[in-house]
Amino acid sequence: MDLKEYVLPTNTCIGGWYIPANICDGLIEIFKAHPKNQSAGVVGPPPLKVDPEQKDSTEIAIDPKYNDPLFIIYRKYLEEAVHKYEDKYPEVQNFSKFGMIESPQIQYYKPGQGFKIWHCEREGKENRCLVFMTFLNTVPEAGTHFKYQDLTIPAEKGLTLIWPPDFTHTHKGQITQDHEKYILTGWLGFA
Repeated sequence: MDLKEYVLPTNTCIGGWYIPANICDGLIEIFKAHPKNQSAGVVGPPPLKVDPEQKDSTEIAIDPKYNDPLFIIYRKYLEEAVHKYEDKYPEVQNFSKFGMIESPQIQYYKPGQGFKIWHCEREGKENRCLVFMTFLNTVPEAGTHFKYQDLTIPAEKGLTLIWPPDFTHTHKGQITQDHEKYILTGWLGFA
């Protein structure tokens, strides 16, 4: 697997690589095929709650062991992106064994919806060591803004980002009023 890199400055500690577009299309279809499993997005720290003023989305959690062939292929591409992240930031190679131990989520945002507040992915989850997010569709004037890096990364189909879960990577969605957005996001934690 040769993934094209989305080049970011090394000092951001954010890596980006593109997975194939057809994988993204298939993941959106998985979301659409399971309306009974969809729920409103929640925010934390615990106890988690639905608050559309902070986060307005529809989500479906995917068991890390979900055996749909497309999700298995996605996981292989994600694993390759993680290896590339380890090459870019070799300190990660010294981590204890880690992997996908929490359920990632496919998140759907209607026009005007989004994760509206600054947040990081560590809040109450000490086991997390890396975050990943794949934009499943290209969305004009949308993406994710990282506060301390002063960096907005555009929502481009297939772009998979990996970054540390800590407050150093506080971020929020860049919201569009005109387009819908799909992402798959999750966390890698120590086994």
